Amino acid sequence: MQNTLKAPVTFEGVGLHSGKPARMTLFPAPAQHGITFKRSDIALGNTVIPARWDMVERSPLCTRLVNAAGVSVSTVEHIMAALAGCGLHNVRVEIDGPEVPIMDGSAADFVREIMATGIRRLGVPVRAWKVVKPVMVETREARATLLPCDRLKMTFNIEFAEAGIGSQSRELDLRNGTFARELCDCRTFCRQVDVEDMQANGLALGGVPGENAVVFDGAVVHAGSGLRHSDEPVRHKMLDALGDLALAGLPLFGHYVGEKSGHSLTNTLLRALFAEPGAVREVTCDALMTARLPGQGLVWSEIPAQVRRVA
Repeated sequence: MQNTLKAPVTFEGVGLHSGKPARMTLFPAPAQHGITFKRSDIALGNTVIPARWDMVERSPLCTRLVNAAGVSVSTVEHIMAALAGCGLHNVRVEIDGPEVPIMDGSAADFVREIMATGIRRLGVPVRAWKVVKPVMVETREARATLLPCDRLKMTFNIEFAEAGIGSQSRELDLRNGTFARELCDCRTFCRQVDVEDMQANGLALGGVPGENAVVFDGAVVHAGSGLRHSDEPVRHKMLDALGDLALAGLPLFGHYVGEKSGHSLTNTLLRALFAEPGAVREVTCDALMTARLPGQGLVWSEIPAQVRRVA
């Protein structure tokens, strides 16, 4: 069945790139509503933005949604991953600023508060997209692919020159509570040289190394009390990819393979999926299909209760 929240839940913090404070509240929504964002700080015009792939203004740094009136909200990937990972299909998000709060750089705070608030079933079957044939997009450096699969599966490979990152790979079946157990507490990361470049261009103004971002400077790692997983970077890339894939508008059955891919390429992949005739079809989920979706069967004990640190 489709799900929503039992009650509103509010988050406050600053945006990673803008450094601007924002208050964001998630409200329950009826069946078939989907996920929408509303800019509550803008009084006139169309201030509602559907959380959908064709509303994305592509960027390598974050996922930014923009409607036809030019109203936008950026860095939506972590809250979208949390909603998908908790099995929520219908939520109205109101925010009084241009960027979703970065919190601790992961989706753990979102997941904990959502699950503490509770999930309400709406008595309407889940609709989903089923990948029917492979679709692939690539650049000179990266590649992203969607393959047919009877669940949402993800394989991700990254490679960085920084010794603190190096080459990392992971594959996960995202059924049930996998997102909460394996990915939700993994923080955004970057290289020290990227921090300097972004700040010189007026970005990453809300980033604090070790607090809401992991920063790698060669073999030196600025991660607060330490990394939460030995392969936290590739896990965070998977978190981002789940949030970006959630912009398909419905849950997705398919196997995503990311090779050095990021926000922009994942969005390009969704555009290619929906542009290719016969590549995807809409299905109504029976009980067995619904049980294979992310977040179904998630229980409180699977959610990281506190920050984990690898020895």
